[in-house]
Amino acid sequence: MATPHDPSALADHVERLLAVGGPLPIVAAGDPVLRRASVPFDGQLGPELLTRFVEALRETMRDAPGVGLAAPQIGVGLRIAVIEDPAPVPEEVRVVRGRVPLPFRVIVNPAYEAVGTERAAFFEGCLSVPGWQAVVSRPAAVRLTGRDEYGHPVDEVFTGWPARIVQHETDHLDGTLYLDRAELRSLSSSAAMVERWGQPTPAEAAEELGFPL
Repeated sequence: MATPHDPSALADHVERLLAVGGPLPIVAAGDPVLRRASVPFDGQLGPELLTRFVEALRETMRDAPGVGLAAPQIGVGLRIAVIEDPAPVPEEVRVVRGRVPLPFRVIVNPAYEAVGTERAAFFEGCLSVPGWQAVVSRPAAVRLTGRDEYGHPVDEVFTGWPARIVQHETDHLDGTLYLDRAELRSLSSSAAMVERWGQPTPAEAAEELGFPL
């Protein structure tokens, strides 16, 4: 596979990916691309190709469906991700989790740092680890810095569920999966989540499965 250190070969690789059309295959855990730190984007894709690449990320994310997708998840080790969450959840869930609508946006070369000491623990899943979820404790608020797809600077504080999304996707760009941060005793199949652990908080799961919150 082309590497981001070889811009011409990388652009050719992305062109071949996009030539297939439609939503792209999502790389599953076990593929080395998910365990490598992505290379910062520095014009390896020209403006027209970058636009088409971002659109492919958006289409693939929405088709999955998911609330974020990082370039390594379609096999491209560039520090680019897309995020979007219409937040179609009940009011009780919205209040407890801080899950509010997050309009579509592109984050390029992102980095985050915690704002304050408060943490929040909730079940989390990943398109690259299909069929499973686990509880992850994360900072409740983070400052995200980086660029958008037009090169404009991003410096913004995210809270609630949007903070979780930007952390999850930025972690992907560092070669980190959510399971690396998870309480593994909470690991649950999607079927178990539907049957047992759909509460707004994971308190009942923690008691029954024996893990701390």
